Amino acid sequence: MLTTDRDLRLAVLIDADNVPYSNLQGMLEEIAKYGSPTFKRIYGDWTNPRLAGWKSALLENAITPVQQYSYTSGKNATDSAMIIDAMDILYTGRVDGFCIVSSDSDFTRLAIRLREAGMKVFGMGEQKTPISFTSACDRFIYIEILRKSADTNGSDQSEAPEIRSKSTVKKRAPKTDSSDKKLKNLIAGSINDVADEDGWVFLGDLGNLLIKKRPSFDSRNYGFNKLLPLIKSMDAFEVDERETGKSNIKHVYVRNR
Repeated sequence: MLTTDRDLRLAVLIDADNVPYSNLQGMLEEIAKYGSPTFKRIYGDWTNPRLAGWKSALLENAITPVQQYSYTSGKNATDSAMIIDAMDILYTGRVDGFCIVSSDSDFTRLAIRLREAGMKVFGMGEQKTPISFTSACDRFIYIEILRKSADTNGSDQSEAPEIRSKSTVKKRAPKTDSSDKKLKNLIAGSINDVADEDGWVFLGDLGNLLIKKRPSFDSRNYGFNKLLPLIKSMDAFEVDERETGKSNIKHVYVRNR
């Protein structure tokens, strides 16, 4: 379920140190569902051979690289550069929201601050991303669910070994078990929160509430492209597809059994 207008002006800021470059096109296509990128910047120490794989991807997608030297070993200067630029962009008033592409919890406070300023904040990173960052965003999308087509085409094989090994540290495969008790409890509780007197809730309202409660919620994490098939796969819920009077248009309602 999308909760934003497609015309939102977004600033897309990418942390090259903490996300792999494979399937960058898939990430940008996902971002396009939520708005139009007004700024597209990527941050890293481009003198480091480890980031060499990004070069062609940046040219193909018109992303502006921002050089940030690693002045001290073990310290990530990229974070500071991204945070400063984000605040500069915020004060220009030329965007409606931000997309922060990183798996680093250091951006948690930035996401909170941007939302306090009335910005929509979308996060994107690997499943190793700490919950503090995912929860600070309006919505968080895991990169793993966007990799399916890239894996099919063998795109990941072109990734530098150093990047690939870093990006797979502590990686967890997306859950595909639709009988997960925590998932059922989340959906059932959300239905109770907004249901009418007969226990029914409009599917769109349910989807919006699920994302508000858990920004990283996405049906694709459980192996389903949409929310309705996910709900239908569980025996804990009833589904009612109601005719609207218009041809081929139905409103879907859900309730607990």
